[in-house]
Formats: sequence, C-alpha cells, structure tokens
Amino acid sequence: MGLRILIADDEAIIRLGLRAMLIDLGHQVVATARDGQQAVEMAREHKPDLAFLDVKMPRKDGLEAAAEMSQERPIPIILLTAYSDAQTINRAREGDVLAYLVKPVKESDLAPTIAMAQARFAEKVALGGEHDALVEADQTRALVDQAKARLMAEAGMAEPDAYKYIHFTSRRERRTMRQIAERILQAPSVAEIVMPSPDRA
Repeated sequence: MGLRILIADDEAIIRLGLRAMLIDLGHQVVATARDGQQAVEMAREHKPDLAFLDVKMPRKDGLEAAAEMSQERPIPIILLTAYSDAQTINRAREGDVLAYLVKPVKESDLAPTIAMAQARFAEKVALGGEHDALVEADQTRALVDQAKARLMAEAGMAEPDAYKYIHFTSRRERRTMRQIAERILQAPSVAEIVMPSPDRA
C-alpha cells in the first residue's frame, strides 16, 4: 500500500521531482514544505506516514525538524542531503533520522530506502516498548518492596507474609500488585486497609 508522505526542501525543483517519483511508486504526497519550521507544522496538520527532509533548510534544518517531529508524533524520516561527508551522516544517525539519500535522488533508490527506514522505525518502536516494559517492572518492584517494608514495620508481618498479602490481595481484587502497593503506601494507616491474612482469605 502507498504511504502518505511529507516532502520538505527549500528547492522547488527538488520537491517537484521527488513528488513525481513518489507518485509513480504509488505513494501519496500529502504536503510539501519550503523550510524546516513549515515541515513541522505540515506534519502536525497532515500526520504523514513518512517524511523526506532536506538537511539544509531555512528557519530549521532537517535534523532540527526531525527531532521536533519525533517528539510530537514519531514517524520514519529520510534525510535528503547534497553532502555525503561523515559529519553530516553521523549527525543523522545520532538523531531521529533512519535513512538518508544523497541528491540528486534517483527513483531506483527510493523504494529500498523507504523500506529500510520503515524497518528501522519498526525496530525502534519495538525496542522502545521493551524499554518501557522494563522501566515499568523496575518501578513496580520498587513500590512492592516499599509496601512490604511498611507492612513489616506497621503490621508486624514477616517479609514472606507481606509479599503474600500483596500478591493475594491483587488476585482477590483483580488489581495489579503495583496498585495494591500504591494503596498501602498512600494509606494514612496500614491498619485501615489490611485485610485478614491471605491464608484465611
């Protein structure tokens, strides 16, 4: 299926040529921009699936625009550059750009570069999801440990019993252990919320 694409380049001839090639490949060009700031605004308005950004543009360059766009709504971004020097390429790799094309762009290079950018974007999203899950697990573990410590200090429970209480309460109430731990930590007094021992529940 064709993608909805944004093109940003300060040269009209580049925008028109790239637009024609992308349409030939079955894609839809939903917006074109003359500078980096306009690219950010167009991305916000049209919500494209992918963007081509020239590295050298007025107001914001391509890398600055890519960073701002990625903060608001991440999409695969391909950098257009007349420069194949190492410094430009390294700046692109360190930022939010997932692929680059050296101008003048050849139509034969477009499809594989788009496919590469999409694959790298999917990998980045997957890795981000795994990272978020690990952070969530660490935060939950820390909250459960704090809740156990409070149960041990104020309810006189041994550590295994404190853990068992949190675990069984989460199952009985069909809530996460994090939610039970947060309730224990936020309660003015543990005595107000501690239910009978899980062994007798």
